[in-house]
Amino acid sequence: QVQLVESGGGLVQAGGSLRLSCTTSGEIASTNDMGWYRQVPGKQRAFLARISRSGFTVHDASVKGRFTISRDNAKNTVYLLMNSLKPEDTAVYFCNTIPNRTWGQGTQVTVSS
Repeated sequence: QVQLVESGGGLVQAGGSLRLSCTTSGEIASTNDMGWYRQVPGKQRAFLARISRSGFTVHDASVKGRFTISRDNAKNTVYLLMNSLKPEDTAVYFCNTIPNRTWGQGTQVTVSS
């Protein structure tokens, strides 16, 4: 079973930055299209960004210009660099393959005003 492990979350002040990392079991992260998502309590999980195996990226309009998805296939890791964070970015952040497989635990990001 594929394991997805997100890390790098934490508490940050508005305007700050964080870089999230996503590693997977085997070579899943380096051989699949990957995406980042987030979820707040009571709402559906929302798509943020995706990156193809070749590095082509798509970012949702809600984070375009502030968040950047990238990948390091040699490290089997996908990243999400988040700049200019806002309190409304507070959520649990998840990564997954595209199409989605079993979800990991996610990493909590809290942005204080």
